[in-house]
Amino acid sequence: MVRVYMDNQDKTSQLKDWTLSYNKKEECIKLTCHYLSGKSYSRPLEYCRVVPTTRLKGTLLVQKNKPNIKIIDYAEIIGEKYACIYYPNTKKPYLMKKDDVQVFPSTALKNGMIYRYFREIAQLRTKSAEYDKKNIAENIERQLDKIVPHPDTALEAYCNGKNIPRTAPNNYIYPFGLNESQMKAVEQAFSAQISVIEGPPGTGKTQTILNIISNILIQNRSVAIVSNNNTAVDNVYDKLKKEELDYVVARLGSSSNRGNFFRNQPMIPAAPLAKAPEIDVIAKQISRLTKHLLAQNKVAALRAEIDELVIEEKYLDRWLESEDITHLPNVKRYRLNQHKITDLMALLQSFKINRLSLRNRFSLFLKYTIVKTTPLNTLGKRQSIFYSLQRHYYVTRIKKAREALADIERIFKDNDVETLQQNVRQNSMAYLRAHLRQSIQLKIKFEESNYQHDFGNFLKRYPVIGSSTHSIINSLAPGTLLDYVIIDEASQQDIIPGILALGCAKNIIVVGDRKQLSHVPEDNNLPPPVVYYDCQSHSLLDSLISLYDDTLPLTLLKEHYRCHPKIIQFCNLQFYNNKLIAMTHDNGESALSLVVTAKGNHARNNKNLRELESLNTLEWEESGSRVFLAPYNAQVNLSSKTLQNEFISSTVHKFQGRECEGVVFSTVLDKKAKDKEISFVDSPQLINVAVSRAKSNFTLVTGDNVFAKNNQHIAALIRYMTYYANEGHLHYSPVVSAFDLLYEEYDRSLEKLKARLNHNDPGYLSEKITRQLINESLSYPAYHSLVMHAQVPLRQIVASSDSRFTSRQLEFIAQGASCDFVLYYRVGKQPLAVIEVDGGSHESTEQRERDALKDAILSECQIGLLRLRTIDSQIEAKIEAFLTNILQEELVI
Repeated sequence: MVRVYMDNQDKTSQLKDWTLSYNKKEECIKLTCHYLSGKSYSRPLEYCRVVPTTRLKGTLLVQKNKPNIKIIDYAEIIGEKYACIYYPNTKKPYLMKKDDVQVFPSTALKNGMIYRYFREIAQLRTKSAEYDKKNIAENIERQLDKIVPHPDTALEAYCNGKNIPRTAPNNYIYPFGLNESQMKAVEQAFSAQISVIEGPPGTGKTQTILNIISNILIQNRSVAIVSNNNTAVDNVYDKLKKEELDYVVARLGSSSNRGNFFRNQPMIPAAPLAKAPEIDVIAKQISRLTKHLLAQNKVAALRAEIDELVIEEKYLDRWLESEDITHLPNVKRYRLNQHKITDLMALLQSFKINRLSLRNRFSLFLKYTIVKTTPLNTLGKRQSIFYSLQRHYYVTRIKKAREALADIERIFKDNDVETLQQNVRQNSMAYLRAHLRQSIQLKIKFEESNYQHDFGNFLKRYPVIGSSTHSIINSLAPGTLLDYVIIDEASQQDIIPGILALGCAKNIIVVGDRKQLSHVPEDNNLPPPVVYYDCQSHSLLDSLISLYDDTLPLTLLKEHYRCHPKIIQFCNLQFYNNKLIAMTHDNGESALSLVVTAKGNHARNNKNLRELESLNTLEWEESGSRVFLAPYNAQVNLSSKTLQNEFISSTVHKFQGRECEGVVFSTVLDKKAKDKEISFVDSPQLINVAVSRAKSNFTLVTGDNVFAKNNQHIAALIRYMTYYANEGHLHYSPVVSAFDLLYEEYDRSLEKLKARLNHNDPGYLSEKITRQLINESLSYPAYHSLVMHAQVPLRQIVASSDSRFTSRQLEFIAQGASCDFVLYYRVGKQPLAVIEVDGGSHESTEQRERDALKDAILSECQIGLLRLRTIDSQIEAKIEAFLTNILQEELVI
């Protein structure tokens, strides 16, 4: 119960009410007692007492409906009715209603070792900054000082390694469209205080950001979209402007941007809006659509699978023709599905003797109902059946995939999924427009000089702020804490000034791609207190992912909409672990072109005239835009003087975030290049960005075997282009590319057969152990570029038509010799090495002769070989040493 004392007398029982007010004339707070008699009497509060009066702990004040936090000396709650606030450096008290304020204690953020490290880094950068950049460094320091140590900031969570779960909204809208990954990304963005979206090239990253902004707006929350460059923020703004929603955005940031915004403040549209559907109606439409989004990805995956099968089938046909295998036995009569086909292939390979035994015949009848075994009764006939089964496998699997594709497309048509998607988008947009029209009604015109004084109303009028990370705190009223900040291009975002955005946000959504070009760190010798916060080696995106690891809500946008499937599939295989789904179609276009210059050292001072002259000999299509990309400015400048056709010219770094119909990428370097130069040009991020800028056609111009020794991403790109380019651009070598999809299933069939027949055979056990050890080694990142297949016929590893082989070697190849384990490049599918397991039988004279023949053939084709004896020790170490060695050797691509 509240009691009121005036001049030490308890007046409570006589009062109808009591009030406090500030008297400007007397410069004090006065207590007014309103008596039951109707009279009122006022006295300075210093002569009165209201019980209870409680002094609050804390120095951070948050006022109702105001976004900024103020630093105070202390606050008192008087009679559970009023808050009396005292600010630093003034004795004047400020009265507020108790229910309109919250007081928080300051955290120890600025005294913590992580923040002190960031502060020291900022100071070091200011000291070492060049004259024309010193003001930028000083500006960041000043903004760091303005950060308020409030417990709810994302910076507080980041510095303490915490991530608070959030209660998700009941419903979502998708006014900018959606797919499975984007839907998951939007939901994850509201699940925790800090979340991450990884957006590979062309996966609708900006669209996802716009959907997140839309869902923030319908919650009447504030959000800033920031980046280390204006381009990313401009992309968001331009798409909002296209939908006539730019009136909710304040484009602040630098002083010039702020000035331009306040001179040209957008008007609230006056045109009447159509009635928007209820949120429940949209929710039901989204629920119906969700069932089909997975199927939509399945359609794209099936198309990709069919394309891949057709290419492998083409290579098998080409191989059969080159081996003069023109008449294959008819295996359709066996009526085998794709799994039975590879099972039968595995069984045939297990028949080592020339003639079939009774047991062999029984196996064929029991499992495959094959009664007539005459077509299988010799090794040569079985080889013919084996190749015919391979051919039939592709026919069967392609047919099955096409039937599955037709079934899903029929379901799509029956359920009118395309119209449903359109309805979700249109209804979501209508709902968003109606909500904004109702919630944003202020027509105040703000001035640059005073908008921060009324920042609560400013945010009501402009709930979306656009800024660079360098200027975000300067753009806000002091102490402002936004509900959300979205940080785009976070892989290029230095931790400092990235933490400025975290310091003014309750929640952050970080968007980027670690596989694209990262930030360029500024040198410093200051070691971080904890490795996750290292400003020298980490971007902001790297830091967050390494700090939170698996506990961080992280969504990969998988659906790709930009590039021709053959272009993006290289990036998918090489950099994204085959997780992307190409939503574009392959209609047989020539999407890849490879230009290899003649041998010689043609590079001078980061320029290569020969590569440019090689491009002038090509015919270019008239339609479509083209960009010439290079790692160095010198080559870009030379290209504008040398290339005869119209090209936009740019370095790869400057073209990140953009796209073009055709891309030509010049690698510039020759064989004289130093290791440091090779590593720079052959970096995974640079190659990924260069390739993924191309929508319709990608051309690589490079020197002959310049990057073979490094054997990294350009070497993989050349192998890939050699495998997938159209006929005129194929590069032949005396080795045969893998029939990868076939051998994946064949491997499973082999394992199943051997587990059934040979589980007590020591040879089988040693082979099984070796397979396991190889697979374990291939799971390490260092060997990610390799895949393994088992029991591959030697004839399908090396081309027996090659003239370098002797008659005895050709005879050995034709006899059906196989290799235990074959290592292929994951990208380009070329065989690189063989691992053989030698048991006791390999001591015989006959087997030694066969092994010597196999060794010589593989050596002739530059295919590495590791022989492991079943009595050897330290097998795992030998396998890893072998893998490391073959990847480091200079190989002809």
